[in-house]
Amino acid sequence: MARFDGKVALVTGAGSGIGRAVALRLSGEGAQVLGHDLNGEALAETAKLVADAGATMETRIGDISGRDECRATVAAVVDSYGKLDVLGNIAGIARAEHFTDVEESAYRQMVGVNMDASFFLAQAAIPRLLETEGNIVNIASNAGLMGQAYTVAYCMTKGAIVQFTKALAMEYVKTPLRVNAIAPGGVDTSLSRNFQIPEDLDFELMARYTGFRSMGSADDIAAMFALVASDEGRSIHGAILSVDRGITAG
Repeated sequence: MARFDGKVALVTGAGSGIGRAVALRLSGEGAQVLGHDLNGEALAETAKLVADAGATMETRIGDISGRDECRATVAAVVDSYGKLDVLGNIAGIARAEHFTDVEESAYRQMVGVNMDASFFLAQAAIPRLLETEGNIVNIASNAGLMGQAYTVAYCMTKGAIVQFTKALAMEYVKTPLRVNAIAPGGVDTSLSRNFQIPEDLDFELMARYTGFRSMGSADDIAAMFALVASDEGRSIHGAILSVDRGITAG
């Protein structure tokens, strides 16, 4: 398929996991992609995978949690490609710990990466996206739709992305701009494989978040992303699309 021929996409968190899968999927379907990540080596590996698949991807390294980097990243996309059609707010971090043990620095980092980046990237990108009748796809989480023990800060930031998506969709409902979010459950990525949990937690409290099926894959989320961001998703606006293998079904 070539649903993104002539389209330009900005993908954050492109160095690994869902971000890498989305960069590969969109470039494979014809998009010109600028991938952003804090990890330069991981980002270079993604660019190599894109090249091996016969496409190209520009890269930018930086800390997306600050407003200045968000603005500069959008400017870099437009400087390179002349426009922007798709903003993929994918970069994210997660950790589990007892609520009373959360350090202020860890809390500020979680809010900066998971919440502030999406806000400031969208703020910088929307004028360009209005020009192209483009769209924004945010990555939320099942954790933004249900309370989860030991991940209060993470749930808070992902819940914010859910409401950010809905509110932004309403503000621009009379324009061609589309704004949506995908809410994955557990996904087999380096983020989940390296997920640290307190030794003394109550596993009974966490059992319901694992669901009854195996973990999903980054490619699952990339497939949904490509549908929502393509012209085939033209009727999808303001939606929070659960791709969690039934975790939030009941």
